[in-house]
Amino acid sequence: MTSIASLTRNDFPDGFLFGAATAAYQVEGHKFGGAGSCHWDTFAATPGNVLRAEDGALACDQYHRYEEDLDILKAGNFDAYRFSTSWARVIPEGRGAVNREGLDYYDRLTDAILERGMEPHVTLYHWELPSALSDLGGWTNPSIARWFGDFVEVIDDRIGDRVASYATINEPWCVSYLSHLLGHHAPGLRNIRAAARSMHYVLKAHAEAVARLRGHGRNNLGIVLNFEHTQPATDDPRDIRAAVTQDATHNRWFIEAIAKGRYPTEALEGLEPYLPRDWQEDLKAISRPIDWLGINYYTRNLVAHDAESPWPSTSPAQGHLATTQMGWEICPEGLEALLLRLKESYVGDLPMMVTENGMAWDDHLRNGVVDDPERCGFIRDHMAAMQRAIAAGVNLKGFFYWSLLDNYEWAFGYERRFGIVHVDFDTLKRTPKASYHMLKDLLERT
Repeated sequence: MTSIASLTRNDFPDGFLFGAATAAYQVEGHKFGGAGSCHWDTFAATPGNVLRAEDGALACDQYHRYEEDLDILKAGNFDAYRFSTSWARVIPEGRGAVNREGLDYYDRLTDAILERGMEPHVTLYHWELPSALSDLGGWTNPSIARWFGDFVEVIDDRIGDRVASYATINEPWCVSYLSHLLGHHAPGLRNIRAAARSMHYVLKAHAEAVARLRGHGRNNLGIVLNFEHTQPATDDPRDIRAAVTQDATHNRWFIEAIAKGRYPTEALEGLEPYLPRDWQEDLKAISRPIDWLGINYYTRNLVAHDAESPWPSTSPAQGHLATTQMGWEICPEGLEALLLRLKESYVGDLPMMVTENGMAWDDHLRNGVVDDPERCGFIRDHMAAMQRAIAAGVNLKGFFYWSLLDNYEWAFGYERRFGIVHVDFDTLKRTPKASYHMLKDLLERT
């Protein structure tokens, strides 16, 4: 096996795709180009939700600087760019009138990626729900699948002929559970009924998007799910049971619905009373075949039983591994285990891509240089985990680092830096970090 330190592009299969990823609200600058209000604008404007009440109004101003960013990506020997389309930019009220200026932007961006010899990989929804739809209940409204399908067709009509792949929705667990039960992301609810319904309706929206795009003749369709490496805090049976429950809600809910047409029993124990009537009838559409699966992986979580709280009666436990700026444990072995689990238990030989993997670190620009050896090690270790999974038979087709740029990190504002390119948020100057240069060398074609 090749040593971690000497990994190169040649250690991966022919055609393996190397890219970097961003999301619309985190980089574009939402105040530009006629974009409508989204629920992240109002979530950030509410005291206590976001660090320093920062929002994505300016972000990295990729709306105007996309060519510079793509030049950096191309110079780094990357093959592809994963970006998302903003629903609120394209249809400011969520339904009805289309903002042509917003559509024109994605048209220019797609062409600019292709002009540089790279592939455009599009995520149709990455969390910026139009405020007008949020007013109607957003992801708890049963009509949202139809609304989303209409938006998807608008996007596909403009750029679908040039897209290398579509992901319908990024991280539906975050869209629903994190945002409607835990309340950490917009719309910031803490309501189990809202959580259960949004967990179901986000999958109905995925199914609707797949149906619409199949109707357009598309055969490059997937979804991006986030997974954690879930382990019990101790060998106490109560902690083991708590870990099984969290695995069901965090990891299994979405992949079991898509791959097997069912929800995990351990999750239904708490959520079924709050699901919409006749929810079972939707699972046939939800489980229609996709062409590839996107996997976002960052960390492991240790889970303990919490007797003081209602279902799911879980609480996080402190681990012993090194952590990132987010406080997330660094566990590349968890990525290898996850990829093998997905192959063996859910998707078989379906093509998979690691669509996000990366680390936040407290980076500092000194004398025009950002030295980030911790991130370099993180990337090498996780790439080695991917290589081991491929050697074990996983049909892994690509890896997108998160993120190309330091950007708006949701509830953490601009403090947490995931990028391989440093952004000065006062001047918006871009400075590639040591991790960028490491990847540039690693990805050089020989």
